[in-house]
Amino acid sequence: MKRFGIGITVFALLVGISLLATGPAWSDKKGKHEEEGNVADMAKEAKVTVDQAIKTATEKVQGTVVEAELEKKHDKTIWEVEIVGADGKVSEVHIDAATGAVIDVEDKKDEKKHNGKGK
Repeated sequence: MKRFGIGITVFALLVGISLLATGPAWSDKKGKHEEEGNVADMAKEAKVTVDQAIKTATEKVQGTVVEAELEKKHDKTIWEVEIVGADGKVSEVHIDAATGAVIDVEDKKDEKKHNGKGK
């Protein structure tokens, strides 16, 4: 009886190790290598530099730039520049990375006020 119990324990241990080694197959997160490849592809498409995008964004919305990143939205590569205004309001300025044109400006919702209630 003890031998059977040890066999199950060893089997369970091997299954656990193999699951840890391979990672979750159901994960929808992209691997780091794949993400870097996508960023590299987007950077090749972008004719507008991050400095140009930030300059354009701050001409549209006054404040302090806290983040700027390349993103793919609706099959278009864009610069998303996040700006905090003097009033504390956070805005995202979306700029076409190929032309430098401002696509739109979005006001980000204050997540502290919502606290997961009443969306």
